[in-house]
Formats: sequence, structure tokens, C-alpha cells
Amino acid sequence: MRLNKFLSECGITSRRKADNLIKAGRITVNGEVVRALGSVVDEASDTVALDGKPVRKERKRYVMLNKPPFYLTSLKSMEDGKKTITSFLGGIEQRVYPVGRLDYDSEGLLILTNDGELANRIHHPRYKVVKTYLAEVSGEMPDDLEAVLGEGAEIEERFTKPDSVSVLQVSAGRARASISFHEGRKHLVKKYFEAFGLRVTRLKRISCGNVRLGELGKGEWRDLNPGELRSLREITGLLPRSERKTAGGAA
Repeated sequence: MRLNKFLSECGITSRRKADNLIKAGRITVNGEVVRALGSVVDEASDTVALDGKPVRKERKRYVMLNKPPFYLTSLKSMEDGKKTITSFLGGIEQRVYPVGRLDYDSEGLLILTNDGELANRIHHPRYKVVKTYLAEVSGEMPDDLEAVLGEGAEIEERFTKPDSVSVLQVSAGRARASISFHEGRKHLVKKYFEAFGLRVTRLKRISCGNVRLGELGKGEWRDLNPGELRSLREITGLLPRSERKTAGGAA
């Protein structure tokens, strides 16, 4: 097995980022630093280590968490005392990592896994995995808000347009909308509304591809079911061709 694939299947990172670890000399095989891309390992007999610590394959785990607001999407303890999502992950034996992030004050669906390749593809805009959010905004509302929001805007010198947008409610100086993007740029949803003079007061992710938050309670997690996992694998091109006819598409 190629070394970068082995590292990805250990949940360390994606194959592409594993190549960077190899080039940086951070990976050893049987005690020897390996820098050659394309190196092959025997997972049954070779000992692979990252920064001197052995890495081993774990059973793949795919979890969804309903992240409450005011928790950091981080697995590390924070010196400033801010709470992190680790307090909700009890009972998960594997080392799972967040797929993308939700802002500190945002809430909703967060997928965690130790499958580095799938995680990278869900997050990468190339695979167009659509993430949908419910946003509550305030400000001066333009006429025909839904049409205006659907036109797109310049965000950090890049033209950006949502995959879909639907205004659910409008009142004096406030609105509630559903908006979807397949990109994962930092603070994208908030910056998009800011481009129209609107401030996001609440933001909740409700779906990622065909994986939907549903009735999962705040701070609760569950494993993805086989249909949800199959759908994500199909969208990202990881499902074998022989199985693709029965899997669902993107949301």
C-alpha cells in the first residue's frame, strides 16, 4: 500500500496532505525517515511513525454532532478557557476529527471522522458537497430580498454565488433565510450577507450533502447510517462504480 494512502486510512490526514508530511521528513518507516513520494509500506509488518509516534489503522468512524453555539470546533484545550466540542464526544473510542469548522457562535451539523480522504473531499469545493444553513439576519432589507441574495457578490475579490437561497420570513429589519454553498471558506456565510449590508445574528448548519441534522438534540451525536455514508462517498467519488446506481445524490 502506498504510504500516503496508509496515513490517510489511519485518519491522520488526506493523501495530499500526507505527501507534505512525507516531504517534510516527519514520517519514518521502521525507524528510517522516508521522503520519497510513492513509497510503499506493508501494513502487516512495517512500523510507520509520525514525529516519532507510531500510527496504526483504526476502524473507520463517521459521526454527526449537533454543535451548540459558543463552543469552539477544536479538539484541543484552549488557554483562554473557551469551551470546545470535546465535551460532547464521550463514548467515541476512535480519534475523530471535524470535517471543516463551524464558527464559535454558530451551531448545527458537524461531521467528524477518522477517514482523512473522505474528510478532505467533503471540504474541497471540487466535489461540490453542498452545505445548507439557516440564517437569521438584521439590517435594512432590500426589495425582493431573495432575488437580490441569489445574484451573487464579490467576497474577498472573488465572485461568490450561493448554490441556492430561500427567504423564509421577513419583518421590519429582520429576515430568516435558508442558504447553501459548496465552498467552505472561512466565515463565508456571514461575509456573504455582509456584502448586502446585513448582519447574521444566528447561524445554524442543517445539512451536508444528504446528511441532515434532523431532530438530533444540541450537544448530541450519532453515527452516520449506511445510507448517509454511501451518499457522501458517491458525491465525493469514493464509492465503487458497481455500487453507484443505488446511492443518493447531493442535497
